[in-house]
Amino acid sequence: MSLTQSRPRRRYGLFAGFKLNPLGLALGLSLLAVSIPIFWIGFVSLGDAWLTPEYSHGPLIPIISLYLFLREMRRLGPAPTEGLRRTPGLVLIGVSLVLALFGNLTRIPDIVTYAMILWTGGVVLTIFGWRRGRLHWAPVLHLIFMLPLPQVLYWKLTIWLQWVSSELGVWFVALAGVPVFLEGNIIDLGVFKLQVAEACSGLRYLFPILSFSYLFAILYRGPMWHKALLLLMAAPLTVFMNSVRIGIVGIVVNAYGIEHAEGFMHFFEGWIIFLSCVLILFLTAIGLQRLTPEKRPLSEAIDLDTEGFGPIAARGLALVPSRGLALAVGLTATMSVGWMLVQPSPPPAPDRDPFAVFPNRIADRTAIRQTLEPSVARVLAADDYIDATYIAPGGAAPINFFSAFYADQTDGDGIHSPEVCLPVGGWEIFSLEPYSVTLPQTAYGTFEVNRAVIQKGTQHQLVYYWFEQRGKRMTNDVAAKVSVIWDSFTIGRSDGALVRFITPIEADETEADADARLQTFMNDALGRLPRFVPL
Repeated sequence: MSLTQSRPRRRYGLFAGFKLNPLGLALGLSLLAVSIPIFWIGFVSLGDAWLTPEYSHGPLIPIISLYLFLREMRRLGPAPTEGLRRTPGLVLIGVSLVLALFGNLTRIPDIVTYAMILWTGGVVLTIFGWRRGRLHWAPVLHLIFMLPLPQVLYWKLTIWLQWVSSELGVWFVALAGVPVFLEGNIIDLGVFKLQVAEACSGLRYLFPILSFSYLFAILYRGPMWHKALLLLMAAPLTVFMNSVRIGIVGIVVNAYGIEHAEGFMHFFEGWIIFLSCVLILFLTAIGLQRLTPEKRPLSEAIDLDTEGFGPIAARGLALVPSRGLALAVGLTATMSVGWMLVQPSPPPAPDRDPFAVFPNRIADRTAIRQTLEPSVARVLAADDYIDATYIAPGGAAPINFFSAFYADQTDGDGIHSPEVCLPVGGWEIFSLEPYSVTLPQTAYGTFEVNRAVIQKGTQHQLVYYWFEQRGKRMTNDVAAKVSVIWDSFTIGRSDGALVRFITPIEADETEADADARLQTFMNDALGRLPRFVPL
């Protein structure tokens, strides 16, 4: 017998200990490839959203999710390959593909992008089986942070954040001893006025901070209630710090001039607020660690160890082929190929006249047309619009008629409620409620509108508005969006318009007088509207 015993050869490098499985790798790559057609409009939608300031953090989210996944793979060790329950994963893949098909048929990318997250979860469950796969929920759930909010939710959140930021921002300015007054979203400093616009609502900080706090809570070593606190404090912290930013801008403008609220100063202050939120989260984590018996330093309280990630990532090359994985490829390929073969052509644009030829004279009133500022027009994103103020002889109160038409409301843009733009210019909503009107000389008959009274100082205006949706008049923007989804699927139409009328409530008249004036004019004007907004 030899005095020297042979030792097993050790393999070093990225693929150490893992043998390439060509069939499993081919199935995995095929699954990714065949998913592209059915999710294509979702990919395009994400690319467009990631170019905006609010979602510019989006490309980092899949990378962070991959980091979380590798971290869990290291913690849990190699996954079993036999006796796995793959049926739940296949069911989830099937559900996600049906949802994606519906999103494609209705041409609504948001539905397709959410289906992508479900599909990813289904793939994880199929590869790892139910018992192990469900333990990887955290990186899959984190992918939600790369998706844009549905437009209806986005605008409602914007309205609320603008209001909170305006109120708190004015409070901070007043604390500094600066005379200040708030009208709607306008901060009045006397010589200067600042508008708290959509960009100042805090959404561009809120989404990245929420994603960061989610990651921070997962990596934090401590009790579950510590993690929950770090996660839940992100949203109110961001809103509060954004209000501090607005207050600082107001104080600086009051002292040095309006130019300090624009350009680099505005951008720089934004980054300071973002980094301040991150710092406060770290300080909170340090404070929480003082409450634990271990009292770890922060360097040990946050798990940032990446040791062994290379070999763990290499396990993907050793993916074990299975009947479930092959079925996942078949299901996804069938849906993608079917969609490519039978996808209907986009419906033709509705037959309508442009608002440019809308009558400039209605009854005894003559129109003075206005053009929206480019920044406002970009936010509106309408295919056609009219903004005309009809003047009557003899000094009678004017009536403004505004309508924005959208040929397609399924691409992420579309109508948003005037609640977003009514506060612009310092107007505040005094009252807002549904209101029934009857217009016997039109095709509309009796229907409901949103009736709002807005005020600025001692001035009051009466506003009627509704969403004209393919022959239906709707007062709720969420219901209008749901009807777009349904009509796009059933009748192939997704066009619609916002219709709005405004008249001042004069000092010597009642609201009833203004109601009568609006309805008389609408009775004449709406008889012409179907040429421009098809029923």
